[in-house]
Amino acid sequence: MGVYTVTPQKLELTRSLPGRTTAYRIAEIRPQVSGVVLKRMFTEGAQVKQGQQLYQIDDAVYQAEYKQAKADLDVAAPLARRNLQLQKTSAISRQQVEESQGALKQAQASVDLARINVQYSKVLSPIEGRIGRSSVTEGALVTAGQSEPLATVQQLDPIYVDMTQPVSELLTLRRALQSGQLAQAGSNQARVRLKLDDGEAYSQEGTLQFSEVTVDQTTGSVTLRAEFPNPDGILLPGMFVRAELVQGRQNNAILVPQQAVQRDATGQASVWVIDEQNTARQLAVETVRTVGNQWLIGSGLQGGEQVVTQGVQRLSAGIKVKPAPATNVAPVLDLQQGPPLADTASTSRG
Repeated sequence: MGVYTVTPQKLELTRSLPGRTTAYRIAEIRPQVSGVVLKRMFTEGAQVKQGQQLYQIDDAVYQAEYKQAKADLDVAAPLARRNLQLQKTSAISRQQVEESQGALKQAQASVDLARINVQYSKVLSPIEGRIGRSSVTEGALVTAGQSEPLATVQQLDPIYVDMTQPVSELLTLRRALQSGQLAQAGSNQARVRLKLDDGEAYSQEGTLQFSEVTVDQTTGSVTLRAEFPNPDGILLPGMFVRAELVQGRQNNAILVPQQAVQRDATGQASVWVIDEQNTARQLAVETVRTVGNQWLIGSGLQGGEQVVTQGVQRLSAGIKVKPAPATNVAPVLDLQQGPPLADTASTSRG
């Protein structure tokens, strides 16, 4: 008769959630003036700085407009000053003075607008990040505010990972924390680990940022967002990843092998235990969830019990048995250490 001795242990409870990476910031580059692109000034896929020039649009017309606006200002400014002097001797009317002052302000505004258009002919990057491919080449005609961006810059360090979690699990977790069944993990409660699409663990840990305040009516889930450092650019936008959200800790967790747990027709879980007199008896237990290839027990066991994992079919209440260490037990806390990215969504709910 193979038995396994139950030992209370510290357990960090995690939840594996599928997710997608999202850029921290995204800037679509669009021209603010119309004209012909004279030069592209970046390498596609390169890292660009904030304020770095990306394109040069032909500014000949805007330079001419700027010079004309400055010439108009050069005429309006002396006239306005002269009229102010003449007003002191009542040589001109107040209306003439006001008109000259208005013309001066209008000329100054025209200079400012023309200077802005000249500046806008130099298309700059509004953020620092990695720039993608260019949608235009030299000689292309672009228009102000066009719908198609010239290029897109994405800030990838740090980077976001968006995950979804059923709202029922959030409610269960909240009740467990409030009842004291789970000890809050303090700052570790917001810690998130990551596995890449090939099953390899990501070297950097992230932090949980927020969850949506609205439940998706079609899926009954909420969105969780974690922020991860990405100094080497390993994570790219749109990658599928699996995030491991640290939900809390149990200091005296009771774990038993799955093969030790039996269920009756009503779904009630139970285990067979061998007492100090080597007598078999059946105990009802509450299973909370699976952890790897084991059940986390909520009630029914205290620790120290010998649960039967081999020869369960031959047991009946009160019979004497000769227990021996089980040979069919190999406790694993993380099934994903086996096949990469195995879907644990169904097993982790118990």
